[in-house]
Amino acid sequence: MKQFDTNIIYNIDCIEGMKKLPDNSVDLIIADPPYNLSKGGDWKWDNSVKLDGMGGNWNKVMQTWDDYTLESYFEFTRAWLTEAKRILKPTGSMWIFGTYHNTGIINVVCQLLKIEIINEVIWYKRNAFPNLSGRRLTASHETILWCNKGAKKREYYFDYEYSKNGDFSSDLLKSAGKQMRTVWDISNNKTKEELLYGKHPTQKPLKILKRMILLSSKKGDIMLTPFAGAGSECVAAKETGRQYIGYETDSVYVDIANTRLEHAICDTAPLLETDKGKDPEKKPVLEPILSDDPPTKGKDTGSYQQLSFTLEPITKEG
Repeated sequence: MKQFDTNIIYNIDCIEGMKKLPDNSVDLIIADPPYNLSKGGDWKWDNSVKLDGMGGNWNKVMQTWDDYTLESYFEFTRAWLTEAKRILKPTGSMWIFGTYHNTGIINVVCQLLKIEIINEVIWYKRNAFPNLSGRRLTASHETILWCNKGAKKREYYFDYEYSKNGDFSSDLLKSAGKQMRTVWDISNNKTKEELLYGKHPTQKPLKILKRMILLSSKKGDIMLTPFAGAGSECVAAKETGRQYIGYETDSVYVDIANTRLEHAICDTAPLLETDKGKDPEKKPVLEPILSDDPPTKGKDTGSYQQLSFTLEPITKEG
């Protein structure tokens, strides 16, 4: 296989960048694409006047990179997802952030490209952006699509043990020792360290990115983010012992990301969602297999399950 550099953020368009990579070359993709919601006007709140329920300072701004026509957004989505599918390994996963503004388009394009959607995850945000007009419900969640590249045999890696028994104590919807559900209660607050060197208007907290990485990749794997922004996905990858590749068109954010990465500690920084000290290399690989048996009712949850699992020990290569 052609060799290529990792642990770098390229100041280029992601479609151009991904075209330079060979087929089946990355283990994990975390994509936070433009949501195409930069419509309307700018809003901000600086707490100069106290008002119950407003919380801390916040702002809503319009961005030129987040303003597409419906047709152009569809073509843009098809273009980057085509390349993402090509470079993703059969054992890999792709996580895509979105809201009702763009998730429907992404879902349709995934189906057109035969990218399999494993789960739709609802990211519930207790500290959601307030609704000022009083004319609609307060939007308090984002949608995350967990995908693989699609094939007759499902080969994607999934750390089932971590999903059940990891430390998710800050998630009020996750019961210890129980299967992880598709609604995640994770605050959108970022730590001071995450914002110390600059920030991006759509920056995601490290704790949700680390959850994705630990669920669907192994140490040493390559994580690629097509829309790197301030580099949070790359920082999360470095701090969990993964390699990374990022693409970002704005040089200001590339500089912020590189500064953050210089101060990030590989694999030894405290994880916000730990693995209780277990060595990931000793965990079982769990491969979901479609069962021919009728669904059986789950004893603990009342849910229906149609997946069985085969366990294989991981052996280190080389």
